[in-house]
This record gives sequence, structure tokens and C-alpha cells, in this order.
Amino acid sequence: MISNDKVYNIIKWAVLTALPALSVFIGVIGKAYGWGGTDLAIITLNAFTVFLGTLAGVSAVKYNNQPNDTEDNK
Repeated sequence: MISNDKVYNIIKWAVLTALPALSVFIGVIGKAYGWGGTDLAIITLNAFTVFLGTLAGVSAVKYNNQPNDTEDNK
């Protein structure tokens, strides 16, 4: 579980914004310049993005399921 909010926010930003944008950028530029191997790079980058997204999602679920110490137990 990711316990540091700053680390979680960085991973969340990377998964939701940076890595998908990088994947599209590599795909478009790679095709435009005729670079070989861009398909493998995109598949690898997308697999890594899904991996990080899964870790962030599991951490969020575990964090949200923790008992809240500030609630009054009535």
C-alpha cells in the first residue's frame, strides 16, 4: 500500500496524465518519422501504466477501507 500522499499523488498524475500522453506522443512521432520499434515501446509503456494504475487503485481502496479515527463511535 502506498502510504505517502505525495507519492500517491505523483503516481496518480503519472497514470492519468503523463504516461498516456507520452504513449500517444511516441506513437505519433514514431510513425511520422518512420521509427521502428515504436509499437513495442507503446505496448511496454501502456503495460507499465496499467501496472501503476492498479497499484494506485489497490492502495486507494485499502486507504478508504481503513477505520476512521476521527469518527465518533455511537
